[in-house]
Amino acid sequence: MAALAHHHRVLSFTSFATPRTHLPCASSSSPPTHASSLEELSRSCTTWSWRGMRVNYLVRGEGPPVLLVHGFGASVAHWRRNIGVLSESNTVYAIDLLGFGASDKPAGFSYTMETWAELILEFLDEVVKRPTVLVGNSVGSLACVIAASDSTRDLVRGLVLLNCSGGMNNKAIVDDWRIKLLLPLLWLIDFLLKQKSIASALFGRVKERENLKNILMSVYGNKEAVDDELVEIIRGPADTEGALDAFVSTVTGPPGPSPIALMPTIKIPVLVLWGDEDPFTPIDGPVGKYFSGLPSELSNVRLYMLAGVGHCPHDDRPDLVHEKLLPWLASLPSAAEPEVAVA
Repeated sequence: MAALAHHHRVLSFTSFATPRTHLPCASSSSPPTHASSLEELSRSCTTWSWRGMRVNYLVRGEGPPVLLVHGFGASVAHWRRNIGVLSESNTVYAIDLLGFGASDKPAGFSYTMETWAELILEFLDEVVKRPTVLVGNSVGSLACVIAASDSTRDLVRGLVLLNCSGGMNNKAIVDDWRIKLLLPLLWLIDFLLKQKSIASALFGRVKERENLKNILMSVYGNKEAVDDELVEIIRGPADTEGALDAFVSTVTGPPGPSPIALMPTIKIPVLVLWGDEDPFTPIDGPVGKYFSGLPSELSNVRLYMLAGVGHCPHDDRPDLVHEKLLPWLASLPSAAEPEVAVA
């Protein structure tokens, strides 16, 4: 059942990459088929201070800027198959959202979709300083939607959504009859996860390599993409301080704004790519149905279904994603430089 699989997501993508010593990034001359190694990506990362917290990010290449925003439990490294290709004609930024990857996981912090959207906008304003195309996967897509709808300046010039999530967790899609049937169970799970001993035991079980690999196999359409490196990208050492608290806060917190309510407010060009074998946000679910009908409602939206692809199209079948994404990026009109805020 898709609803069960969707809830399984929040119990599975629970790991965070190891913080490493960050060095300034280097330019890439990788061929389109090259997948960056974890070590290479780590060496290319640096940090930005946001409200007193460290945010890990990578920058590579030259050209119009693109910001890559990962999904739940992932990190910069989940774009390993895309950064080299995109950086041939763009300045590529990839960011670890607060609570994930090598970014800080502050004690007692309440994670929300709105906070991640604020982080994205302030990153564009303070670091990128140019109109940028946002590319997100899963909850990263939703964070990008919120950021684009909230932007009062010309910080965002385009939006790319890869299997956009309906919310930070299952509370967002209660209109789905399958979720309604499971609501008592979901409330119980929320209660149990707030008991630290129970949450810790579950967290430890899910991050076991074999369990995680089995989950990823069910999420990816292309099983060959589920390699040991991917397992490590998602798993990492989950005993990083604050990782468990971030997991619990994300799973049990408010779902955040709905993309269904926000998309009509967005006037910039939008590209939607959707893997048709996604068990987390299935095309026949409320969010999938909404996005599949969106091009007939909004002239700025273009949609492509990707056959045989799961929840993470960019890593599952990067060739299919690049086939649609690269021409779309090249077709965007040049953007005027935004005014730099004066302190």
